[in-house]
Amino acid sequence: MSKYEIPFMTMAVRAFAQKFAMTRQAAFRYLQQYKALAFLMEFYDVEHLQSIDDTIDDMLVICRQNGGTLA
Repeated sequence: MSKYEIPFMTMAVRAFAQKFAMTRQAAFRYLQQYKALAFLMEFYDVEHLQSIDDTIDDMLVICRQNGGTLA
């Protein structure tokens, strides 16, 4: 993991939490449970070049594919 991935993932979790009015801890657990954090780690090279809104949309798609229910 590069020194840039952790700040990116932290920012993504915070933005996700803010969008869905969740605590950061709840957002982290949700994203971990439904594999979005693993997705961000695997595809960091692509995701960090997109807007945060596009990244959140991508995380939602991954979560839904793995049983998540947020809309």
